[in-house]
Amino acid sequence: MPPRRRGAALGALGVAIALLSWELCAALGVVDELFTSRPSEILVAGRAYFTTGTGWRDLMVSATEFLAGFGLALVVGLALGLAIGWWRWLDQLTEPLVSFAYASPRIALVPLLVVWFGIGLGSKVAVVFISAVFPIILSARTGVRTADPGLLALARAFDANRRQLFRTVILPGAVPSIVTGVRLAIGVGLVGMVVGELIASSEGLGHTILYAGNTFQTPLMFVALFVVSGAGVLMTVAVRAVERRLDRWRPESHA
Repeated sequence: MPPRRRGAALGALGVAIALLSWELCAALGVVDELFTSRPSEILVAGRAYFTTGTGWRDLMVSATEFLAGFGLALVVGLALGLAIGWWRWLDQLTEPLVSFAYASPRIALVPLLVVWFGIGLGSKVAVVFISAVFPIILSARTGVRTADPGLLALARAFDANRRQLFRTVILPGAVPSIVTGVRLAIGVGLVGMVVGELIASSEGLGHTILYAGNTFQTPLMFVALFVVSGAGVLMTVAVRAVERRLDRWRPESHA
């Protein structure tokens, strides 16, 4: 069996074992179903959630908030990260601000963002943006700064100008670091989306998690939680696929 298929099979087996163990623990009374539910009940709740249309509506609301905020973070983060990595003076100018913003508890700003942008789409987009943008900025900056010195020397030996250096050496070499930052940004962006909906929303997956938890509808709470987590897994897989395609663009090391 190819290594990739073997890894996927082992991962599926691990998930199956975890779900079966969870089901058995609930059936045997090892855990309290009121607080933990069980996979079979979550499946039933999920079917009802999406059959009534509520699930699809919440999914569309949350997807709109996340994609808008994450897309903006991707554009701004890549542009700023590559720029501060390429121009040292810009890095020195922005480094204190970026470090301060990255180290601050950005989720604590959610109430302020609600005041600024209201309880509609704008505040949730802003929460996703401020959550996701900094991992992308820092990863892009790191990717530029850790360019292969051998390749840079080789390109300069052939009289490559700064634009050619950036396009043929710097940017392709920064891909692994950027991909790592994007994968981290997906996770924190989803957390920001859920937190924004927990605090100021009447719909969306985060609101459903809060409502189900407050009303002790544990299966429904897990349904919404699994949808968010599943979306994160799918996006991470998509990013990995893009990374494999971009590997062909990366130059070989000459260090």
